[in-house]
This record gives sequence, structure tokens and C-alpha cells, in this order.
Amino acid sequence: MSISMYQASVPVFVQYLKGLSGILDKAEAHCAAKKIDPVVLTSTRLIADMFPLSRQVQVACDFAKGVTGRLAGTDLPAWDDNEKTIPELKARVHKTIAYVESFKPAQIDGSENRDIALKVGGNAVTFKGQPYLLHFGLPNFFFHTAAAYSILRTNGVDIGKRDFLGPVPGM
Repeated sequence: MSISMYQASVPVFVQYLKGLSGILDKAEAHCAAKKIDPVVLTSTRLIADMFPLSRQVQVACDFAKGVTGRLAGTDLPAWDDNEKTIPELKARVHKTIAYVESFKPAQIDGSENRDIALKVGGNAVTFKGQPYLLHFGLPNFFFHTAAAYSILRTNGVDIGKRDFLGPVPGM
């Protein structure tokens, strides 16, 4: 039995975006309990040359939005990257979930061989749909989602693997 491009993308993005929203909820509660200015947390980096939490969340959302839209062959909405607070980041995540969930299987299934052209590091790159999803889109999405999780965990937010995974179907 094969898995469709839709099944390999939309439900996966939605599950982990919901997990990301959940860890942001816990970060907000942590800041309130410890009397920490949440902006300190949203501007925290794992190391100096990595993005801060706010940008990690924005980029994770951009990958979910971009991969889904490109596989469907639609124009991508442009969103400002101006979120600084946890509620603003959660709103970005929820906006991304709504966008990703707006696609139907028929819009994405069959995109395995669609040409996906984009710039990566300022260079024009063209992928076929399936390698774009499996070898570029999903790994980048998971990288930035895991970096956001790691920033929060490193700063004492009480989260674990189950929080990262989000709502796992069948569990």
C-alpha cells in the first residue's frame, strides 16, 4: 500500500504544528509562574549563530505553508515576520494550521513529479515534488520545530517528547 503526498504532508504538518502550539502554551505558563518576561524567552537562541525562538517558529510555519502551497501549485501568501510575543507566535501557528488544512487531497496528490522551483541560500533550485517534500521540506520543518522545542526545554520549560509530538493519531 502506498502513501499519498497529501498523507505525507498535511496531517504531519498539522500534528507537529499543534505540538508547537502546545509547547508555546507551556512556555507562556512557565513565564507567568517564574515571573519571566516572555520576550526574553522568545528572543533566546540555543547558540549565538542560530535563530531565536521567535524566528524558529516563523520558519517552521513558513516551511509548512510553503511546502503545502508549492505541492498544490498555488501562490503562497506573504506573511510579515513580526511576531515577538508568545501569543503572536501562537497566532502564527494557528494561521498556518488553518492554511495547511484548507488544502484537499486532490490538490496535493499527484504532485510527486511537479517541478518545485525556489531559491535556497540565494540560489535557484528545482526539485521534483516527492524529493522536495521528503528530503528538503519535512527535514527543514522538523529542524526548526525541534530547535524551538530545544530552546524552551533548555530554558526550563517543563516539556517532553510527548509535547513535541503533538496529538498522535490513534493514541
